[in-house]
Amino acid sequence: MASSLLSTTTNASLSLFPPQTNSKSKRRISRVSCNAADNNNKDDRNRRDVLIGLGGLGAATSFTYNPFAAFADPVQTNPKTCGRPNLPAGAKPIPCCPPKIDSDKVNDFVFPPKLPPRVRKPAHRLTAEEAADYKEAIRRMRALPDDDPRSFTQQANIHCAYCHDSYVLKDSTAPPQVKVHFNWLFAPFHRWYLYFYERILASLINKPSFALPFWNWDHPDGMYIPDIFADRRSSLYDAKRNANHLPPVLIDLNWNRRLGDTSGDSGINLSKVYTNIAAVKTPDAFFGKNFDQGGGQFAGSGTLELLHNTGHSWTGDPTDPNNEDMGSFYSSGRDPLFYCHHSNVDRLWNIWKDKFGGIDFPDDDYKNSSFLFYDENGKLIRVNVKDSFDSSRLGYTYSDVPIPWENAKPPTTATKAVPPPENPPKLPLLLNNVTSFTVKRPSKSRSKEEKAKKEEILVFEVALDKSKDVKFDVLLFWKDDPTKATPKNREFAGSFVNVSHAPSSKDLKVKYIIEISDLLDDLKADDQDNIQVTLVPQYGDVPVTINDVHVSYHEHYKFRK
Repeated sequence: MASSLLSTTTNASLSLFPPQTNSKSKRRISRVSCNAADNNNKDDRNRRDVLIGLGGLGAATSFTYNPFAAFADPVQTNPKTCGRPNLPAGAKPIPCCPPKIDSDKVNDFVFPPKLPPRVRKPAHRLTAEEAADYKEAIRRMRALPDDDPRSFTQQANIHCAYCHDSYVLKDSTAPPQVKVHFNWLFAPFHRWYLYFYERILASLINKPSFALPFWNWDHPDGMYIPDIFADRRSSLYDAKRNANHLPPVLIDLNWNRRLGDTSGDSGINLSKVYTNIAAVKTPDAFFGKNFDQGGGQFAGSGTLELLHNTGHSWTGDPTDPNNEDMGSFYSSGRDPLFYCHHSNVDRLWNIWKDKFGGIDFPDDDYKNSSFLFYDENGKLIRVNVKDSFDSSRLGYTYSDVPIPWENAKPPTTATKAVPPPENPPKLPLLLNNVTSFTVKRPSKSRSKEEKAKKEEILVFEVALDKSKDVKFDVLLFWKDDPTKATPKNREFAGSFVNVSHAPSSKDLKVKYIIEISDLLDDLKADDQDNIQVTLVPQYGDVPVTINDVHVSYHEHYKFRK
């Protein structure tokens, strides 16, 4: 069966799936070495190709984010050194590494021919025929041998390997690992992941027009797990989901797992999406901080990733010690719902740019980062982050559905903020209780021109056990009971949410940033010397530690020289 399913139309003028050929580019990619000295190709160094192998290869990055320049040499990892994933206690040992590969046979990505775009639709609006095609494609993917890189098992293992320390950046007694979460690689990695997953499914049913649907949890009509995933007889069903969250229960994007399993509030959900998408101006806040080769220290998630994290935790099975499947990153790819969840995340990336004026990072270290995936023909393909910026060039688009959250901005206050008494935090701060303090601002009452050029941001340096789920909320100038605040209140600045990653002997240190220029204006607090901050821990067996909190300024990219 596997060999027959590899057969597909290869006429580039007719098919969505053109044959991939080796590029004649001067960039030497056919041999990947773990020895930086071996990588002596001048063009490689000049173009700073950052190779992160996914779906079969190792990874390499080496850069520090500078807002005005990129200055890093890539570090490339031997793809054959993938090791066992670093799984949490209680997890069944699994081999997340892909089957043995020939790393000399790597093809440069070729954009698909210009055909009518594949249209990704809301999963709850699929026609009977579209739902049947989707189920059949997944059924055939599940039927492939586990050692086939296109198989359901191998596709799920891609996420496991790169979220649980299977790949290292360089040879060392304690090497830093590749991370596709808590940094700016989150959005492009998952876009490419879905792209090849979608192509494989399309090829298995020989329908080039097949498009992966999206879980439309940002619209009230789609805020429940789509019915097609709840049918126990379907290939889309996964037994390891929260039984209390099956349809018609609404997802709670502000979920506090300590308070039980009540249905979500559509109004709160819409405000949550507004705050994390529409209100965000800079790529630093939206995508996250730069990838840090030093093991992820002081990298940081963006609002897009933080919003998506709750969908993972809310869907996973609470009776499982690690909240499998969706609730832990090593297992989340085993649930077909994972890919539809990320399809909506990918859609929000498009909306943020197309409707709200967002931009992608212009940094060379970001644009030239690259991944490796197996395509529908079982070929190993190298892709660059910069080639993922325009999804229409990848041959797909999203159906135009309403986005009611664009008008869900919490109401502003008519009351001028009362100057808070100076009360700096006692750092490091173990966040095991509701805590309030003040943060000194370097500047206040800035002009419109100054605000247009630089965004004021609140920066938290957070240390946490990344293997533990945790959430805390951030409130500014909140006057009432902190436990009563919701995203429908303008004082609700954001939420930090972690989904279980690989365990570690030391805490992960990340930066969590919140844009506050507009927020302070709306709260009539821009003339204040200090910001009153209230942190509200929501859940977590092990509390986070706040090592530092301060106000800084991000220069908007359009003003960079």
